[in-house]
Amino acid sequence: MIAFVSGPVAALAPATAVIEVGGIGMALQCTPQTLAGLRVGQEARLATSLVVREDSLTLYGFADDDERQVFELLQTASGVGPRLAQAMLATHSPDALRLAVSTGDEKALTAVSGIGKKGAQKLLLELKDRLGAPVGAHIGQQGTGTPATSGWRDQLQAALIGLGYASREAEEAVTAVAPQAEAAVAEGAAPPVPQLLRAALQTLNRAR
Repeated sequence: MIAFVSGPVAALAPATAVIEVGGIGMALQCTPQTLAGLRVGQEARLATSLVVREDSLTLYGFADDDERQVFELLQTASGVGPRLAQAMLATHSPDALRLAVSTGDEKALTAVSGIGKKGAQKLLLELKDRLGAPVGAHIGQQGTGTPATSGWRDQLQAALIGLGYASREAEEAVTAVAPQAEAAVAEGAAPPVPQLLRAALQTLNRAR
C-alpha cells in the first residue's frame, strides 16, 4: 500500500494533482478542498489510498490521514465506491460526516450529489457504528452536520489560483457561478464545489 506521497507539485487540474516522487509524476484524485491547499512548484505531502480494479489503478490523495481513513470507511457501506466516497468528502469534512451519521442527519447526506433520501437512510444505518464520534479537529470546516453554505467562495477561489489563474480572474469566475451556489443553498443543500469549479473553468475558458 502507498500510505502517502511527498514531493513538489508538478501540475494541478480540476480533480487531480501530480506530485513528483523520485522523478516520477504520481497522479492523485483529490477533492477541491485538498487541491486548494496546493501550489505548483511547492512541496506537498498527501495521504493516499490506492483503489485497485481489474482495468485500473487509481490513487486518491488527501490532506491528512483522518480524511483518508474516513474515505476508506465510507466504502465499507454497500453501494459506496471511491467516487461517491470522495464526493461525500468534497461536500463535508470528516467530522461533519461523523456528526451527520451520529445524529441521523439525512439532509446532510442528501446534499451530496448521487445520494437520495433512501440512500441516505441506508447509509445512516450502515455507517452508524463505523465512523465513530467527531474528533473535533475539523468540525467547523464544513458545518456541524448540516450542509456547508459558507466557505465555498474561498475554496473555489483558492482552487482556481492553485490552477494558475490570477486572483482577479478567479474572483470574476467565482462571481459568475455564484447564482448556482445560491440556488443550491435556497434548496437547503450545500454548494456543490466540484461542479462549481468545472463551471468556473468553463467561464474562464470562454473569456480567453
